[in-house]
Amino acid sequence: MAFTSLNPATGELLEAFATWSGDELGAVLNAVAEASPGWQATPLSDRCELMAGAAKVLRQRRDELARIITLEMGKLLKEARGEIDKCAWVCDYYAENGPAFLADELIETDASRSLVCYQPLGTVLAVMPWNFPFWQVFRFAAPALVAGNTGVLKHASNVPQCAQAIESVFREAGFPVDTFRTLMISASQVQGVIEDRRIHAVTLTGSEPAGRQVAATAGAALKKTVLELGGSDPFVVLEDADLELAVQQAVASRYLNAGQSCIAAKRFIVVEAIAEAFVERYREAVQALKPGDPLDEGTTLAPMARNDLRDELHRQVQESVAAGATLVTGGEPLPGKGAFYAPTLLDHVRPGQRAYSEELFGPVATVIRAVDEADAVRIANDSDFGLGSSVWSADSERGERVARRIEAGCSFVNGMVKSDPRLPFGGIKHSGYGRELARHGIREFVNAKTLWIR
Repeated sequence: MAFTSLNPATGELLEAFATWSGDELGAVLNAVAEASPGWQATPLSDRCELMAGAAKVLRQRRDELARIITLEMGKLLKEARGEIDKCAWVCDYYAENGPAFLADELIETDASRSLVCYQPLGTVLAVMPWNFPFWQVFRFAAPALVAGNTGVLKHASNVPQCAQAIESVFREAGFPVDTFRTLMISASQVQGVIEDRRIHAVTLTGSEPAGRQVAATAGAALKKTVLELGGSDPFVVLEDADLELAVQQAVASRYLNAGQSCIAAKRFIVVEAIAEAFVERYREAVQALKPGDPLDEGTTLAPMARNDLRDELHRQVQESVAAGATLVTGGEPLPGKGAFYAPTLLDHVRPGQRAYSEELFGPVATVIRAVDEADAVRIANDSDFGLGSSVWSADSERGERVARRIEAGCSFVNGMVKSDPRLPFGGIKHSGYGRELARHGIREFVNAKTLWIR
């Protein structure tokens, strides 16, 4: 049984699912392939209406779906509700804006009439992670389906109930049955699916090693890919920053979803002049976090998703401290049931330590002290990753100048990094390529086709 649904807060087995056989997988891929021409021929207005219906279903089932998320991957219940709300938002966004994003573009040439039209590629395979088990899927599915593609989902093995619930949302909204399907397959079966002629493009959100494997397989098959991989986002605090606001947002950004977010702030690059004050205020805020049952509205720190992830995070912390980092608070697994890790703050993080160069995917914050603004930018860019970033300064124009110099897919000034359906989302360097959301996202999996007419 490849799919086991475990409650990270208690270790309790909720449900287990058997991996599909090759015949079962082939039957579903056939069904989706057969459904694709009909879905492509469905008027765009009808596809948009169905997507708006998916948003309604999500809102109607909000509490039920949020509880599935919390039980299966450990997210705080209030955060899980917010995730469902965001999924409904992205569905509405593409239902409303899809026609404008996909409209023909007339271009003056020597032809009587020339234009670019946007046509679906076919079936898109999505390989998705567990940390935002609904949002990661819907931010691909909403634009891809509105554009006329069909979709198949290979979800993370620890969130099978989320995967099945997502498929049920589209069915309840009235989408044709085989327009979107969940594949109950193991990681070892993914390569064969990518290579299958019934798959036309691939999107993956996940780790850097997984991205390399998917990109290599898809590249050999000459199939379009979009990759959103890891991040080690810099959070640059300049000496003129509003310290109270910066610390408040630093804690919120780092410990959201128990720190298990690609765009969580991970490297707190603080100018030396205010570093001591920042660290002291940050320590107080971190120690006030309350780990506990994620279904309890009073809990402020959720468990990690799995024990093996917690164990690896602990090794990264221990080895960083052994290499010279200062452990300010936390730094150990919490006793008792569940995959809980103490909210942790490391100071004086430097090159040569794992916490400096690696992504820490859990409730651990690292402070790297910079001499001045120029040094802070240098440190921010001294990373293989380039997903998100933020800059904190009382002078917003100065903040923007610094933000433009940071190598990342996005940079926020005096605000916490977040994804927004209205803005393109994605990374550079080892954080991947391609964009999701906004106009850019819906055009990733279409054929920008030139028509020249005399």
